[in-house]
Amino acid sequence: MARPITLQCALCGHLQSYEPFIPAICAHCESQWLEARYDHDAFKREILRGLPNRPSNMWRYQDVLPLDNPSALELYPAGGTPLWLSQRFAPNLGHAQTYFKDERYGPTSSFKDRQAAVAVAAMNENNIREAVIASTGNAAVAYAAACARAGIKLWVFMTSLVPQEKLREAALFGAEVIRVSGNYDQTKQIAAQFAQRKNLLLDRGASSIPARESMKTIAYEIVEQLGWKAPDWYIQAVSGGLGPLGVYQGFKELYEMGLIHKIPKLAIIQAEGCAPMVHAFKAGKDVAEPITPDTRIIILSTGDPGKSYTYLWNLVQKYGGTMESVTDAEAFSAMRALAKSEGMAVEPATSVAFAGYEKMRQDGTIKEEELVVVNCTGHTFPVEKHVLGDQWAVDVHLSKDQSPAPREGLQSALENLDEKTTSILLVDDNPDDALLIQRLLEGRKKYRMYHAKDGLEGLVMAKQKLPDLIVSDLTMPGMDGFGLVEELKLDPRTKDIPIVVVSAKDITVEERTRLNGHIEAVYQKGSLPTRKFVDQVIQVIEDKNGS
Repeated sequence: MARPITLQCALCGHLQSYEPFIPAICAHCESQWLEARYDHDAFKREILRGLPNRPSNMWRYQDVLPLDNPSALELYPAGGTPLWLSQRFAPNLGHAQTYFKDERYGPTSSFKDRQAAVAVAAMNENNIREAVIASTGNAAVAYAAACARAGIKLWVFMTSLVPQEKLREAALFGAEVIRVSGNYDQTKQIAAQFAQRKNLLLDRGASSIPARESMKTIAYEIVEQLGWKAPDWYIQAVSGGLGPLGVYQGFKELYEMGLIHKIPKLAIIQAEGCAPMVHAFKAGKDVAEPITPDTRIIILSTGDPGKSYTYLWNLVQKYGGTMESVTDAEAFSAMRALAKSEGMAVEPATSVAFAGYEKMRQDGTIKEEELVVVNCTGHTFPVEKHVLGDQWAVDVHLSKDQSPAPREGLQSALENLDEKTTSILLVDDNPDDALLIQRLLEGRKKYRMYHAKDGLEGLVMAKQKLPDLIVSDLTMPGMDGFGLVEELKLDPRTKDIPIVVVSAKDITVEERTRLNGHIEAVYQKGSLPTRKFVDQVIQVIEDKNGS
């Protein structure tokens, strides 16, 4: 039997019983950080015996996971991932003792497989057949796969900014996928309201005992793989912070059992465009203020970490460590460096951790003699399109054989290449209109074309792609063309991009005044042939490129 004997409040020490899927809140001080207590003496005896007849995955440590009788369940396999010593990436930075905890070996290539495995096992044990989760991507896919195995219906809420491949992957496992046109924090609110209205279980992330406890198996594995010793540093990229919170519960349990002699220093790394924890940490605050995410790494776009940051802050204050941010560009650079030096393809969210590690080595935060473990999770697939864009390579055809290209052929190829590197973003909620304009433009010039389905998506894509020209409809649901134009002109990165607006209705004097000075041209559908409109668009591009 592994059910927690009791829950203990980390702040006031109050003890209370464990109830599955009831929000873990202290009945005495209302703290939301309760720690599960098990029969650690009995488990230590099993460890000292070598954990005989145990599986080589996370269920090896089932004695300290919140299930009544794990051995009676058909448990979803997760964990048991390798710990690799860096061969070139870390040595290139003058560091010989860096290990990668390679969570890509889980069922869906993410450390979230551990969370899904324990949470879904607890659902199964308590006869829960339908549940709700909000996610930035990886958790949704992991839960969808685990729920598919358990026969549990899952409702997945994800922001529409999440790469479509992630959305489709969750749907492939049979989850009901709900796309929300908003940020992750808004998506969580919608998911909670939906679950409450339908009286369904809502996975609560860091405040869920099964979800949080699952992550400590990472610490148990690291310590066992290092020969029952703790590293000097544990580094992880975070969004909401559930991962390291759970991992450190494992390190603390091992320390309390006397199996390790120290608890590692903790490094929390965030994307610079969504780093509320880092901002608060560097300001010396124990509460993080919510921010609006502005990063291409959507999986790490939790703008409001809530209490999770305060708990992480307390861990760093007690055991040492730091919080650091890196730019998207630094993360993508680290991703490429890791792939080329170690043969490891990781997703952008993980490369944030490696970029943070690079920064910490370069500024001397990590000493040469210290042993470091970096959490490595997620494959570049299926999100490589999000990193590289839809058109990550441009073909240049000079000749069919290997003979030198004639000068006129080379000149033609260079002109062709110049056209292909010119990009246009179409923002239109009518796919037929957008497709018509795209085909006509591509028929005239070999432009790189992007299409956004509404103003909000168009704003995000404009900031990501920085196109040479934007063609936008005026009347769209949500953020319309007027709002899009105004937002683009407020951002220094996009304020100089030429904009051509398209309207299906007559534009009033007030509307023209609102657009005046912000756009290059207005095209009213039906006022002139579409081909002539395309000529105007091409002229705007050529004027821009010639200036």
